[in-house]
Amino acid sequence: MTKKLDSYGFFKLACLVTVFGFALVSPESLATKPLVDPAPIVVPDGLDVAKVRKAIRDGGSRRNWIVSGDEPGKMELTLSVRSHVLKVLVTYDSASVQVRYLDSTNLDYEIKKGVPHIHKKYLGWVNQNLVGDISKELASEAAP
Repeated sequence: MTKKLDSYGFFKLACLVTVFGFALVSPESLATKPLVDPAPIVVPDGLDVAKVRKAIRDGGSRRNWIVSGDEPGKMELTLSVRSHVLKVLVTYDSASVQVRYLDSTNLDYEIKKGVPHIHKKYLGWVNQNLVGDISKELASEAAP
């Protein structure tokens, strides 16, 4: 019987430590991550700027990014997901494509100790999805 109480007592203690541990971490800190713009995307050899531009537009449209600004060598893309709005600036030439954070609504953007932070979904929407889709479109444009 003593062993059951000891293991039960340990279980209760472990639960309390877990609950208090979560209480010390604010929900906001769980929801935001450091904002890190993705590395430049290397453009396959032989693609001209027109094909790079097309790959950016087509890659963005795969996941409902809207072109909200378009000038030679740069494009603004906007993504709206429920109440969240995200804008990125995409600069490009025949050698590389660079995606950078521009603005957002309801994504908890803030500077913490000199480092920009944003909702954790940003990293997936931009660094994985958008960059991945543009990369696929560039490869498709380069295919014979």
